[in-house]
Amino acid sequence: ILGEHLRICPQGYTCCTSEMEENFANKSRSEFEAMMKEAGRSVQATLTAQHRSFDSYFQDLLNKSEKALYDAFPSMYGELYTQNAKVFKDLYSELRRYYRSSNINLEEALNEFWTRLLERLFKLLNPQYHITDEYLDCMVKHAEQHRPFGEVPRDLKVKATRAFIAARSYAQGFLVGSDVVRKVSQVSLSHECTRAIMKLMYCPHCRGMSSVKPCNNYCLNVVKGCLANQADLSTEWKYLMDSLIGVADRIDGPYDVDTVIGTIHMRIAEAISNLQENKDSITSKVFQGCGNPKISTKGSSSEDKKRRGKVTLEAKSSAQALEMLVLDAKGNLTALKTYWITLPSSLCSKRVMASSASDDKCWNGMTKGRY
Repeated sequence: ILGEHLRICPQGYTCCTSEMEENFANKSRSEFEAMMKEAGRSVQATLTAQHRSFDSYFQDLLNKSEKALYDAFPSMYGELYTQNAKVFKDLYSELRRYYRSSNINLEEALNEFWTRLLERLFKLLNPQYHITDEYLDCMVKHAEQHRPFGEVPRDLKVKATRAFIAARSYAQGFLVGSDVVRKVSQVSLSHECTRAIMKLMYCPHCRGMSSVKPCNNYCLNVVKGCLANQADLSTEWKYLMDSLIGVADRIDGPYDVDTVIGTIHMRIAEAISNLQENKDSITSKVFQGCGNPKISTKGSSSEDKKRRGKVTLEAKSSAQALEMLVLDAKGNLTALKTYWITLPSSLCSKRVMASSASDDKCWNGMTKGRY
C-alpha cells in the first residue's frame, strides 16, 4: 500500500498500517530499553561480585582476630580478661559498625577502648586500693604522658584507621558503581530517540525487508545519539574505576590490610603485657599526679596476678587470598573504564545485530544500500 500515512518510516510503498507502525515503535522502544538494562545488569553483576568477595574476606579477617582473642585471652590473663570481656567485644562491634558505614568516629572508638581498658585493668592490678571514678578520671588524664600501654595505642590508631578507611571506601565504591549503572540503565528514551530506534530496527519490516540488518555505522550513529547523556558520564565513571584501582593497590600494599586487621588481638595482648610489666612504675607515677588512694577494706584476694598459662598468639595470614582478590578486581575495573563510551558499539554488535554485509546490502534508514 502507499505509505503516505506513515509518520516515522519512509513514505514509499509499505507493508505497514499506521497501527502497525505505532506497535513497532513501542516494540522497538521497549526492546532497546531492555537491551540497555541487560547490558547494565552484567556490569552490576561484576561489581556486586567484587564487593561480595572483598566483604567476605574482610569480615572473615576481623572474625578470626576476634575469635583468636576469645580463645587465648582467658588462659593468658585470667580475671584481667574475664572481668573485662565486654570491653573487647564492644571494640570489635564498633570496628564492624564503622566498616559497615555507621556514622561513628573510628579514632574516638579506639581511644574509648583504651580508656575503658586502662580503667578496668588499673583497678584489677591494684585491688588493695579503693579507687573512685573521680580518681580514675585523674588517672586517665595522666595516661597520655605515662603511656601505660606503650606505643601500641598510637601505632594501632594510625594503621587501623588507614586500613579501615581504605577497606570501607573500597567496599562502598563497588556498591556506588553498581547503583550508578542500575539507575542510568533505566533512563527512558526521548521522543526523538524512540523514532530513530524505530527507524533503525523496524522500518525495514515495513518495506518488506525484514531480513535486512541495519548498516553498522548507521546503528552506531543512532545509538550514540540516544546515549549521548550516558556518554557524558564517562569521565566521572573512569575516575571512579581508577580510584578503586588506586585503593586496591593500597589495601594490598602500604596499608597492609591483611596484617593490620588480622593482628589486632596480638597488638592488644602486647599492650596489656606492657601495662603488666610496668605496673609498679606506672602506678607510682599515677599516685604522684593524683595522690594516694585509700586502702580498700576488701583486701586483695581476688587479684589474678599471674598468667595462668603460656599461650602463643598467632596471626594466620591470608595475604595470598587478598592478592588474588585485588588482581581480579583490577582486571575487571580496568575493563569497565570505557563502559559508557563502548556501549553503543556493544549494543550494535551484540544486541541490535547490525549487518556485517557489504556496504550496499544493509538497511540505511531509507532502503537497502550504502549508508
